[in-house]
Parts: sequence; structure tokens; C-alpha cells
Amino acid sequence: MGRTSDAGEKILAAGRSLFEARGYSALGVAEICKAAGVPKGSFYYFYESKEAFALAVVDEHWADQRREWARVLGGDARPLDRLRQLFEETEAGQHAVQQGCGTVLGCLFGNLSLEMSNQTEAVRARLQEIFDAQVEMVAAVVGEARDRGDITVTDAQEAARSVVAQLEGQVMFAKLYNNTGRMSPLWDNCLALLGARAA
Repeated sequence: MGRTSDAGEKILAAGRSLFEARGYSALGVAEICKAAGVPKGSFYYFYESKEAFALAVVDEHWADQRREWARVLGGDARPLDRLRQLFEETEAGQHAVQQGCGTVLGCLFGNLSLEMSNQTEAVRARLQEIFDAQVEMVAAVVGEARDRGDITVTDAQEAARSVVAQLEGQVMFAKLYNNTGRMSPLWDNCLALLGARAA
């Protein structure tokens, strides 16, 4: 039993790494299994299709990212400081990946949204749920900052949607230009978007 579970974890880990680097369409099941070091038949023991596998990869990645976002955004620091930390950790994460493999890989969710949103309804719907959850998490912090009088926006939900879109867009630009420095002005732009009051 441990062996099959181990094979499933290897397939998931290999698929996540390959999806981040190459995307969905360019990958075949045989390549995923080869990278995982398991027989091709093992894939279909765990997943009924490549689409089902993509959903599993997305869910695993979101579970990890959601824990990190909850840690940062749910901390004890002032609301704007927590939000700034999210931006800084996002940039640092992209930079670390670039240092490791020589290229900025971008955001798995953003990459798959651009590649698959018109191809598979199940993946598109799941990605929508994830981005909506990100917006909710940011909206809670934006609402706190607004209630403290630190920012002037009135609609925390719409402001949070803009913040998440800005963060996602800057990650995409970092990938396009293979330069995480493209993310450096992001925090000042976010403060302007939120109507932050001078300290």
C-alpha cells in the first residue's frame, strides 16, 4: 500500500514541477511518468485523465499557497505591513526559482488560466474559485486597513480584486521579461491604488 501511495506522490510532484516549467498542453502522460520514475500505467491507477491530474496539481499547489497566504495575511502586524509582506514574499519566491533554474516561471494559476481557460471548463472553474479565495483573503486585510483609516478606498472587495490582479500581472511581466526586478515598484503602486494615507 505504501508503494502505490509513494508512486502517486511522485507523479503529483513531477507533474507540478513540469506544469510550472512547461505548461499543460506540451506535456504528455509518458513524460510525466518518466520524470516521476514510475510506469505509465501507474498514472491511470491514480487519475482517470490528464485533466483530472491537472486539477489535482492545482489543488495541491493551492493548499500550499493558501497556507502561506494565511500565515502572512493572518499575522499580528498592521494590515498594510501584512499586505506588503505578501508582495515581498511573492517577489522573493519568484527570484528564488529564477536563481535555481535560470528563468522566472511565473504563477502556476496565472499560467494555466492563460493556457487553459478556453479549453477545459473544470480547470477554468477551479482557477476562478482560487482567485476568488485570494481576493477574499486580501479583502479582509484591506477592510482592516480601511477601518483603521490607513487607506481611503471604500469598497474592500473591489480594491482587493485590483490588488490581486496587479500582483498577478506583475508576476506575469516578471516571467515575460525574465526579470523579477519588474516586481519591485509593485508595493508603491499598490499603496496608490488603495489610497494610502501619508504616515
